[in-house]
Amino acid sequence: MAGEDQISVWPLPKFYFSVKLESLDRPLLFQEVSGLNNEVKPLEFNNRGSQSISSFDLPGISKPENITLKKGIFPDKNKFYDWFNSINRNTISREKVVIELLDESGNLTMTWTLSNASPSKVSVTDLESNGSEMAIESIELVYEALTINQV
Repeated sequence: MAGEDQISVWPLPKFYFSVKLESLDRPLLFQEVSGLNNEVKPLEFNNRGSQSISSFDLPGISKPENITLKKGIFPDKNKFYDWFNSINRNTISREKVVIELLDESGNLTMTWTLSNASPSKVSVTDLESNGSEMAIESIELVYEALTINQV
């Protein structure tokens, strides 16, 4: 039956992923990655022939969104703050960032590769003396190109 084939294949879970920076030897742990969107705005092309005018759309320039990474704040040294603070010293280095989606067994299924990425914003949740939530930081990345690969 056709329904049996659909039942045996499930969509990938979104909670099992890793983030790797080119300059670090181990993946970084984040609880959320958002903004993996890339939009290509079409360009309208008008063809004015001798008899008629026709128009059609051509692929335009890609417009990537900033990627936002969120995680809890830990007391250990944070490489992202060093990377972000290098902007103030005018020595920013761009990095290749690879976001990997894994299946339930930990096997790589899909990657998003950000070329020439750099941090553009770092923010921390509001601090409240009467709260009991974890302190969360957000790091926003800008990049030149996004490549998506399925394994």
